[in-house]
Amino acid sequence: MTRQPSTRPVSHAGALAGAVLAGLLACAAALRFTGAAAKLELLDPGALVRWGLPLTTTAFQLAIALTIGLLLLGGMLMPEGAHTARRIRVGRYAAWSALAWAVCGAVSGVFNYADVSGTHVGSSGFWSNAWQSTWDLELLRAPAITTLVGLCVAVVCFVGASRGVQAFLFFVAVAALWPLALVGHAAGSLDHDAAVNSLVFHLLGVAVWVGGLLAVLLMWSRLGKGAPDVVERFSTVATWCIAMVGLSGALNAWIRIGGFSGLDSKYGVVVLAKIAALVALGVLGWFQRQKVIARLRADRSSRPGRAAFARLAGIEVLVMGVAIGLGAALSRSEPPISGESPLNTTDRAFSLTDYPTPAPLETSSWFTAWRVEWLFTAVAVIALGVYLHWVWRLHRRGDKWPIARTIWWVCGWASFVYFTDAAPAIYGHVQFSMHMLMHMGVSMFVPICLVRGGIVTLAMRALPKRQDGTLGPRELLLAVVHSRVFAFFANPIIAAVLSFGTLIVFYYSPWFYLSLTTHTGHVLMVAHFMITGYIYAYALVGIDPGPKRWAPPIRMLILLVAIAFHAFFGVAMMTGTTLLAPDLFTVLDLSWVPDPLVDQQRAGTVAWGAGEFPTLMLAMLIAMEWYRTDRAAGQRAERQAERDGDAELNAYNDYLAARARAGSAHQKD
Repeated sequence: MTRQPSTRPVSHAGALAGAVLAGLLACAAALRFTGAAAKLELLDPGALVRWGLPLTTTAFQLAIALTIGLLLLGGMLMPEGAHTARRIRVGRYAAWSALAWAVCGAVSGVFNYADVSGTHVGSSGFWSNAWQSTWDLELLRAPAITTLVGLCVAVVCFVGASRGVQAFLFFVAVAALWPLALVGHAAGSLDHDAAVNSLVFHLLGVAVWVGGLLAVLLMWSRLGKGAPDVVERFSTVATWCIAMVGLSGALNAWIRIGGFSGLDSKYGVVVLAKIAALVALGVLGWFQRQKVIARLRADRSSRPGRAAFARLAGIEVLVMGVAIGLGAALSRSEPPISGESPLNTTDRAFSLTDYPTPAPLETSSWFTAWRVEWLFTAVAVIALGVYLHWVWRLHRRGDKWPIARTIWWVCGWASFVYFTDAAPAIYGHVQFSMHMLMHMGVSMFVPICLVRGGIVTLAMRALPKRQDGTLGPRELLLAVVHSRVFAFFANPIIAAVLSFGTLIVFYYSPWFYLSLTTHTGHVLMVAHFMITGYIYAYALVGIDPGPKRWAPPIRMLILLVAIAFHAFFGVAMMTGTTLLAPDLFTVLDLSWVPDPLVDQQRAGTVAWGAGEFPTLMLAMLIAMEWYRTDRAAGQRAERQAERDGDAELNAYNDYLAARARAGSAHQKD
């Protein structure tokens, strides 16, 4: 009897351990090659820290990636109900990986403090000083926040996480990557914001891509006949991740090495090794998608096909581990160009905001001043691309989509890019009135355009409905717009209070200063006012499905009250005599802003005046809807009268006649 070749997949836990080991070995080799772990002449923390910090960072990042991948698998990719043995197992695995995330993060935090302070672990006063410094220094505080998020995810998963909870925790875990980008190896570059933004996309792509494949491989033998569907869905996600990792990595490397000339340095050689790993992963992914997945799709019970996927995926995770290890080593290595700039000491604006002082504002500056904010620009480009792709998808199948909605959407994102990349943003970091113009544009004008674009309606028509109970983009979007939370915030009164109430909180709290001097504060400001502005515009003039819309007269009344409140805010700022964010504006000493208080009062004028046009747009849109509603009601009444011979009017006339007769009879008596 001829012995058949074994089709049993490789050990999935062994593949996971192999990825960790490959990452650690690659990290150690890169550290030795670049000399990043060499003994320091001054403030040397010891060999344990020099070698332990990058190695624990590698394990830390792999644990985060695995947690994110497992939550993605359990929350959105597995075609089963909310409570099944497989999903429970995924949640248990996610709990243990999140616990490993927290433990590795804690150890890395200890090593981080030892490295920053130049002291050996366990020396006199080490632990008490480490705890205090962790919350005082951003370099230590940011990864500590990510570590705490991992601990919270672990606790929730250990308690028990259904499909919806796992999907929610996936987004929580993804958000935990942001603090790491703030202190990553590119965050100290001259172009700090571009480096942080590109690193955010890089970390996100790596975590979802690596973690997703690790999760699928870990659960491969338990996915059963649903495995081809899971792999096909993840393959689509992985394709987006590859593009994200490649583009963000290229930008990040360019910022750090300063051009092609930096590739001949030791740092550049490690970068080239990472590029080679990415290319290899791209080739393996292409082969997986074109050959193996097609084979699985053709025969769901094919044991050779399942074994081929597991073997190829095992190779991929090993290469991924190497790439993550090389990245951890780069975070400890000295790049060819220094992150220090002479502007740090000569330019006050740069030392406070990380942006150089712009040239004096002129008429031409409104058209020529430009600085790309990669995070906001990338979001706008993706939003435009996805929207136009969905419109084209409808067109190909013979469906129509109103051109006016497409124009609204394009105008909204084009305006967003202008307000965040052009003169309002460039001068808004150093000039109050320009900041207010940018704020009014992002929070009032842009959301109206986006709401009228009808993105939810377009998505419902363009995205396929999943028949197996998994959560795809369409299902997630429907869950959000029909949720009680969204119904609460989409209440016109709540939306107005949230939009205009936080306006006062923002400007009369430290948040305003932080939005001007820190990247995180600025991003949170833009995101907050875009979201609250969108919900406010949706509550008044939205066209997408969601909570029951209030009658146009009531919405018009709410708009009039909001106008009065907004005018009061503008007048209060116009007449105010106390300078806001004085630690910034009094220090800048700009030649074209001789009196910061006068410029602040001018900002009040901008708030009042610039807010009138969006308010007029809202009023006109509500009035048009009011007119159409009344007209439609009148037409319905006319058609009803034609069908029943005007029975309602005749019944009313009979009622009046009966009252008249009763009154006459009473008078005679």
